[in-house]
Amino acid sequence: MKQRHRFPFFRWAAIVIIFFTLILATGQLIKYSRQRNNFPLGMQVGGVPVGGLNYVQAAERIYTVYRSPIEISYNGNPIQIRPAVLGFEPEVDHMLAVADNQRVTEPFWGGYWNFLWGRNVLTINVPLSANYDVNRISDYLKTEISTRYDAPAIPPKPIPGTSQFAKGVPGTSIDIDRATLQIVDALKSSTNRRVNLALDQTSISRPSLSDLEIMIQQIIEVADFDGIVEVYLQDLDSTRNLSFAHSGDGEALPPNIAFSSWSLVKIPLMVTAFRYLEAPYPPEAMTLMGEMIQQSENTSTDQLAMMLIDPNLSPLIVTADMDRLGLENTFWAGHFYVGAPLLQNFTTPANQRTDIDTHPDRYNQTTAADMGMLMEDIYLCAERGGGSLIAAFPGEITQVKCQEMIDIMVLNKIGVLIQAGVPSGTKIAHKHGWAIENDGLVHTFGNTALIYSPGGNYVLTIFAYHPVQAIFDPVNNLFANISAAIYNFFNN
Repeated sequence: MKQRHRFPFFRWAAIVIIFFTLILATGQLIKYSRQRNNFPLGMQVGGVPVGGLNYVQAAERIYTVYRSPIEISYNGNPIQIRPAVLGFEPEVDHMLAVADNQRVTEPFWGGYWNFLWGRNVLTINVPLSANYDVNRISDYLKTEISTRYDAPAIPPKPIPGTSQFAKGVPGTSIDIDRATLQIVDALKSSTNRRVNLALDQTSISRPSLSDLEIMIQQIIEVADFDGIVEVYLQDLDSTRNLSFAHSGDGEALPPNIAFSSWSLVKIPLMVTAFRYLEAPYPPEAMTLMGEMIQQSENTSTDQLAMMLIDPNLSPLIVTADMDRLGLENTFWAGHFYVGAPLLQNFTTPANQRTDIDTHPDRYNQTTAADMGMLMEDIYLCAERGGGSLIAAFPGEITQVKCQEMIDIMVLNKIGVLIQAGVPSGTKIAHKHGWAIENDGLVHTFGNTALIYSPGGNYVLTIFAYHPVQAIFDPVNNLFANISAAIYNFFNN
């Protein structure tokens, strides 16, 4: 009997496996062939993966990414911007041409073998190439974003009925240069297309001078004083100044009113006296100077003038010095001692006014502006070695002498009037003055001062006149409140 040949099972299994292997290999071969015609896996163009894509698909993907809006945030407010608005355009054709040149070329079957084993995935990066204009981006930020979103600082505003200012609010503005670079980085990124704009915080400015003037006028109107008040303010760090007069009943008055200067005229006398002094200063002269300024001694004043300047005509010499400085409304026409003769009858632009008459004393007169400008001259001489004093009296008035004048006035510590309106410990060089007149009453108070404050140094002169009687307490409170308002203006 003939024996049949049997086909073992494992042979059939091997045939099946080989068959399916051929099918899979053929499928992978077809896939590899298609992929070989596309960009290789692992390739990125401008940070955008294009592996396995053909030219058209890759270009579309790159355009989709780089033409999509970027989002900028201004203080938490999101704003979307299309790159085309900023003039940004990716150079897709150029980048894909570079990518095509960077394809890895290898034999077909060797590449197919590596593909089967996953060994052909190489990372190839083609850097972004794009056209953009930094100036156009910067202009867009200025014209479209900054104008809409920048917030100016709000200066402190006066609190009605007080000498205080409400706190101001800082502002914000775009840092154009930094923000421009931030946007360029976002436009050139395929993944990080959000920007928190770089902002600058604008500092709070001082209140406006017009606000300060209104505030002082309100202080005058609510004060228990219905006379005439004139205020002169000079910022010593700038050209800003304030000069106005106001009545207690709310009427605005033209400034440069002639007032009795009383002891304020001792500042002009001090200036002239230092013209005649040379170091080392005679102790007797310096003692008289201190008594004149700090204790307002009239006898010491006359003695100092007669000893250093002239026994008889010192008041006229002092007046001539003030005229040389351009202070045409300030004069001293006679000594302080009882019965002193009137050496000259002075007429000035201020005392020739017919609209306002404070009945200024014939022996000594000035204006708030004249006193303020003289104090500024002393300050500029002492601090910078310049100003009108050195120009008018070269070789006679020096920076050292001006500083000595300020040091003497700093020792005038009375704690009232302007000094009462500044914090304790504030450096203030000043002179005050008032006098009982022929009717036995006080009608005019004056005070001029250099105030040194953290927020800036300034000159302040205040005069107050009442035709019936100027009572000390209401006037003192008025001066202190005006002084406090101005100090807060500089130091809010």
